[in-house]
Amino acid sequence: QVQLVESGGGLVQPGGSLRLSCAASGFTFSSFWMYWLRQAPGKNLEWVSTINTGGGTYYKDSVKGRFTISRDNAKNTLYLQMNSLKSEDTAVYYCAKDRNGKTRGQGTQVTVSS
Repeated sequence: QVQLVESGGGLVQPGGSLRLSCAASGFTFSSFWMYWLRQAPGKNLEWVSTINTGGGTYYKDSVKGRFTISRDNAKNTLYLQMNSLKSEDTAVYYCAKDRNGKTRGQGTQVTVSS
């Protein structure tokens, strides 16, 4: 069955960086658009970024220029490089096979705080 396993979260100071990874299995990873979503405390799940099968990328306005989504189809792995992190980026981050998050991993916590 489909499995998505995120890693790489943690506690980081404002202005810092983190790289999230998502190991995918149970489907033909290279054939699917992939997504990063996040859910901040007390808020709804929100879309962050998308990468299509050709490597084209899309970003939520508030993370443009700071976050970079990428994929390694040989490793069935999705990445999110996050730079210049802000307190408002604090959330549980999920990789997903669909934009609504119906098929997503267990999430990894990112906390941006001094």
